[in-house]
Amino acid sequence: MASWHSRQVPRPTLLLTGASRGIGHATVKLFYESGWRVLTVSRAAFSSECPWAGGVDDHITADLADPSSYELIAAEVRRRLGGAKLAAIINNAAISPKLADGGRKGVSMTAYEEWLSLFNVNLFSAAMIVRLLLPELRVAGGAIVNVTSIAGSRVHPFAGAAYACSKAALAALTREQAFEFGPMGIRANAIAPGEIDTSILSPGTDALVEASVPMSRLGDPAEIARVMLFLCSNGASYVNGAEIDVNGGQHV
Repeated sequence: MASWHSRQVPRPTLLLTGASRGIGHATVKLFYESGWRVLTVSRAAFSSECPWAGGVDDHITADLADPSSYELIAAEVRRRLGGAKLAAIINNAAISPKLADGGRKGVSMTAYEEWLSLFNVNLFSAAMIVRLLLPELRVAGGAIVNVTSIAGSRVHPFAGAAYACSKAALAALTREQAFEFGPMGIRANAIAPGEIDTSILSPGTDALVEASVPMSRLGDPAEIARVMLFLCSNGASYVNGAEIDVNGGQHV
């Protein structure tokens, strides 16, 4: 079977925030291998450890904690599209502040400035970047995927209060986007990961997995990426407003 790379047809373009590690890294690799062009956004500059062609040219370095970056990102995406359609946006960027010893930060431990910075990254950027790029999504009949969390629906032993609240709000934003943009031909869905094997796992995760995950193992970032690819494909053409749990049964 011929690949996208060998066909004389335009590649679909994805905008992915939070692309520099873990789930984001796996997502870029899978979409690229599946024939997509991926525009990436993260605070870090493009790393030579990222193995896909065109990565340097398609990376945008920006801090989503700064709201003034949103219009700049949208303008840069529009410039790099060069009139092409934007087939999907995946809002994956997130921060989760911890105590000095790695423990979770409760409500009483979290200053207003931390709440604001976290919500800028985890929620407001997902609302504003989509809003600013809505014309490009609409002409493509594109897809939005928001990465929420199991922590958005229950108190989690490691994820802090502000993080959990931001993910619950992101689930609500997904429903609002699905309702508002569905008539435009744009689908909006969310993925709620559980315990995924990344570099930012908290101490004690192994015990949590053993006690609460029926499949008795961590998830692989590629297992999240595969669900994202499905939600951005025509195979999910009637999936709108869903939040899909990808956690080995931890939510049951």
